[in-house]
Amino acid sequence: MKLPISKRLLCCASMVPPGARVADIGTDHGYLGIHLLQAGISPHVIACDLRQGPLENARRSARQFGADGNIEFRLSDGLEKIDPEEIDCAVLAGMGGDLIIRILSACSWKAREDLTFVLQPQSAGNILRRWLCGEGFELLREEPVQDGSFLYTVMQLRAGSPAALTPGQEYASPALIRSGSPLVGAYLARVETALIATVEGLRGAEKQRPERLTYFSQALQEIQEMRKQYGNHS
Repeated sequence: MKLPISKRLLCCASMVPPGARVADIGTDHGYLGIHLLQAGISPHVIACDLRQGPLENARRSARQFGADGNIEFRLSDGLEKIDPEEIDCAVLAGMGGDLIIRILSACSWKAREDLTFVLQPQSAGNILRRWLCGEGFELLREEPVQDGSFLYTVMQLRAGSPAALTPGQEYASPALIRSGSPLVGAYLARVETALIATVEGLRGAEKQRPERLTYFSQALQEIQEMRKQYGNHS
């Protein structure tokens, strides 16, 4: 039986360093951890979830696909029940950027130099990138991935010395542009459409918010310039 893993999670798996012991935070059905073990990417996975139901689903999946020997299951609020020496990589996928920030903020050892994070935010990617940069995380890789009608991005990062991000780069990081993915153009187009709507809404609002308008207008201008430059190099 073939593991029904999504393209989104396969992209996350591709950013896990080979041989890394992994914490899968918010494991849900457990497919990511099972794939990491089956593909020989990781020797050991700790599957975590805040609720017992998803953990039981993950246990059943692991038994079904013969991967229950090297996977642990823990009821944990984020990384709370993880010992830093147990893992080399933590994956936080399928949750909002604000929740990812909350989970990482609560982790006292997140800045460990040899620890890799793989993040796949469902929303608030610009806020997440800004926060990561402010916390000293360097975005090593970022790639867009199409899954059904949705277009996501997956990030790989470590503690480092990141350069400050401009408003436009908070929406489309230099790492994303460097990826050279054929999906970058579509991603930039979607960001541009969303920013146009935001800017128009702020301009037409009864209560003017000049700081927000300046930020989003600059982000829009940068994204439009990225689209031109990316088109010239694609």
